[in-house]
Amino acid sequence: MWLATVANRDWPSKAGLPAASQQAELRAYLDAAVARRLNTVVFQVRPTADALWPSPFEPWSEYLTGVQGRDPGWDPLGFAVREAHRRGLELHAWFNPYRIANHTDPSRLVPTHPARLRPDWAVPYGGKLYYNPGLPEVRAFVQDAILDAVERYDIDGVHFDDYFYPYPVAGQTFDDDAAYEEYGGDFANRADWRRDNIDLLVRETAQRVRDARSPGGGGRWPGLGGGRWRRPRRTHHRPVRFGISPFAIWRNQATDPAGSDTRAGVQTYDDLYADTRKWVREEWIDYIVPQVYWNIGFPAADYAKLLPWWSETVTGTRVQLCIGEALYKAGAPGQPPAWQDPAELSRHLTLARGYPQVRGHLFFSAKEVAEDRTGAMARVVADHYHGPVRPPRPAS
Repeated sequence: MWLATVANRDWPSKAGLPAASQQAELRAYLDAAVARRLNTVVFQVRPTADALWPSPFEPWSEYLTGVQGRDPGWDPLGFAVREAHRRGLELHAWFNPYRIANHTDPSRLVPTHPARLRPDWAVPYGGKLYYNPGLPEVRAFVQDAILDAVERYDIDGVHFDDYFYPYPVAGQTFDDDAAYEEYGGDFANRADWRRDNIDLLVRETAQRVRDARSPGGGGRWPGLGGGRWRRPRRTHHRPVRFGISPFAIWRNQATDPAGSDTRAGVQTYDDLYADTRKWVREEWIDYIVPQVYWNIGFPAADYAKLLPWWSETVTGTRVQLCIGEALYKAGAPGQPPAWQDPAELSRHLTLARGYPQVRGHLFFSAKEVAEDRTGAMARVVADHYHGPVRPPRPAS
């Protein structure tokens, strides 16, 4: 299951809770994962160019204390890794590469924030602030921030979601003119250049994760200057997988014959400049979790049509396919009638059984896994998880 921290979506329930209360809530979510016979938790540790661990690159997240940069007095990522492994769960660290803030005012960031020290790195767009993916120094910095966690914690995976270039906002332009003028000369158009920027992020991150997990590997790590949070590098060599959970529409078939039989308004290749199909075919990533967040029979993006498309996409590669499931839609007001039926999600898993390429399902998100307001998750467990799920790792 995904465990989201941005805007306190799942955890902590509100900023500023005492450390003991935050820890109790986190344990409860991990216990819920075990009770639902799940085996992996994807924990959001860098929601907005910040950190849920003592990072030398970026400030403590405001979602912990209510104040960006304020030390919460404990290490949430380290705690989550230990508690997850104690329960036999894998813990994948979830990073958002380019989102800086859910507002556009740099003065609201802590004075030492990289986006304030380097204002030329930041682009306001759609009411939010983003790092500019077209700047090589931004790409290197983002990777350094991520690799700090990889090298210092016994995480099982590095996880990106669907946010690369931002989703289109009508009437607004993402202002990367200066970067395109400086770095885009070898490309036929801006779209190709933007896709290459994201390709580089994915390919380079994959290589650095592989280097860090190999004997003698490891990238730059400046340390924390003797503070109480200082930790050694990873001394083990347990595999750390790199996976991405993109919006599920690469391209519509009407746009590209290789695309899916869908009529979606957003296509990752064209709108987010994320060539998700290429990342699979090139085997840059270890696993992919397309967010197939629609019901079976949904006209514009039918779950039953996307499942075979993604299964075919991974066929012949070493990339593992897991399907992202919209548990949050089950019983939610305003959702199509199919989502008002607690059996809809279970039908997804039944359908997926016919595709051996599908290795599992990831549920969004932890709050719904725990609360299960309509019984949809309980139905999934009863229909499909008949015994204890074999853990990816032994409990410790």
